[in-house]
Amino acid sequence: MAQQGIQLDQDNFCCSICLDLLKDPVTIPCGHSYCMSCIKGYWDEEDQKKIYSCPQCRKTFTPRPDLVKSTMLANLVEILKKTGPQAAPPDHCYAGPGDVACDVCTGRKLKALKSCLVCLASYCEQHLQPHYDAAPLKKHKLVDPSAKLQENICSRHNEVMKIFCRTDQQCICCFCSMDEHKGHDTVSAAAEWTERQKELGVSRQKIQQRIQDREKDVKVLQQEVKAINLSADKAVEDSEKIFTELVRLIEKRSSDVKQQIRSQQKAEASRAEELQEKLKQEIAELRRKEAELEQLSHTEDHIHFLQTYSSLSRLSESTDSPSTNIRPLRYFEDVTAAVSETRDKLQDILTEEWTKISLTVTDVLLSQPREPKTRAEFLQYSCEITLDPNTANAYLSLSEGNRKATRVGGQLYSSHPDRFTEWFQVLSREGLTGRCYWEVEWRGGKVSVAVSYKDISRTGKTDECRFGGNDKSWALHCYKDRYELKHNNIKTPIPGPRSSRVGVYLDHRAGILSFYSVSETMTLLHRVQTTFTQPLYPGFCVYGSLQVVRTGSREPI
Repeated sequence: MAQQGIQLDQDNFCCSICLDLLKDPVTIPCGHSYCMSCIKGYWDEEDQKKIYSCPQCRKTFTPRPDLVKSTMLANLVEILKKTGPQAAPPDHCYAGPGDVACDVCTGRKLKALKSCLVCLASYCEQHLQPHYDAAPLKKHKLVDPSAKLQENICSRHNEVMKIFCRTDQQCICCFCSMDEHKGHDTVSAAAEWTERQKELGVSRQKIQQRIQDREKDVKVLQQEVKAINLSADKAVEDSEKIFTELVRLIEKRSSDVKQQIRSQQKAEASRAEELQEKLKQEIAELRRKEAELEQLSHTEDHIHFLQTYSSLSRLSESTDSPSTNIRPLRYFEDVTAAVSETRDKLQDILTEEWTKISLTVTDVLLSQPREPKTRAEFLQYSCEITLDPNTANAYLSLSEGNRKATRVGGQLYSSHPDRFTEWFQVLSREGLTGRCYWEVEWRGGKVSVAVSYKDISRTGKTDECRFGGNDKSWALHCYKDRYELKHNNIKTPIPGPRSSRVGVYLDHRAGILSFYSVSETMTLLHRVQTTFTQPLYPGFCVYGSLQVVRTGSREPI
């Protein structure tokens, strides 16, 4: 019995020299214990000094102490070997700041594993065991550790609150229900918890749905940001290329003008230099003749003078000199004026066109038009929708100018490559872009009001052919008591008022597709935000009858 109460820590019975359990333990004068062989070997190395010390506290002894086996330590070590080590819990098992501590532990408290709502106490693993073993305690309600157990106690009666008063919306104890809450609508706290859990589940579903919707919106916006960045990068690249070409064109024209000026300069300078040379030659000839005439003027020989003068007088007569045709010094200033005029015109054009370019940049996508709010505003974008007989399932009857579709019992049409062969579907003739609005009235069984790319599959009864079952179409399924949006085979339940008329608004450029319940007011059922890559064709899946309402003519966008 004595041994059952002993808890031994193995670390307290280890030799600090060999770090193992004591073997033939001895205690030296300072009180520390070692294996006999370990301390002997340690002291043998100190024999030369004749001073012997304790390996732990360094206390010295002279002469060498005699070693005697400690019987009590030896017995304890044997017990430890038989019972196994009883290690203390690791530090992380103890309760710290912010942890719920065990209410039973004494001294340093362990972390609580569970809290009991009946006992209003928290227990560690060891002290929780009776709740698993004892039959009466097994019925207690265990929860994750809570530091707020005292909040379950009625501050007035000091009793556990197990009742919920729906009248006052608060938890009470049994005495409260017989006192100030007498006659109130009360239920057990457990029953109210169950009811609120159901409400909580519905709220969570709504929140989860909103999260999914917002995540879809985030993905759409991420795609939009990516598209904007790609478009902007391409616009910058194209603009730089265009302006570079414009600069190169101006540089080429500048080079052409320069070359023409230099060429003309060379030609005119050559002509002037040639004329200058001729004039110099004429001047030299005239000087020579003038010298001969001067010499003749001094001759007194009348016969020689008269014979020579007749020949020299003809040379002194005026002769036609080559035309100089000297140009004004401001010859090329007309070119400068012409270039300046071109520059001024180009500046005017660039200023005017730059304003247009700037307005175009600020108007791109970043300033989307406001979505209409009232039915009158929606009708401004009303467009005529006619159904395409070539696409109609053979069991759909089209009437009223191909604006009404009714399911019938027999086949009405021959085969056509555009026809839906299995699903009771039909597409419109019109492919829509820009901003459009149309309304649909339906009755009877389920109908689907959809938009689709033209290249949706037509043959077969697969999701690739069904509106909403693929990535080429978006469909609002209208049931008698509910709505459901479907795209790429993903269903989204939609709450909303029941109405036999549905309005559809499309802003193709902005990537907005909205479905409305139309009655006295416009109620938004669901809005899709995405990027449309092709024109959209209104489509319908009919199990009763459906008519596209004539809402007016479409205004130009």
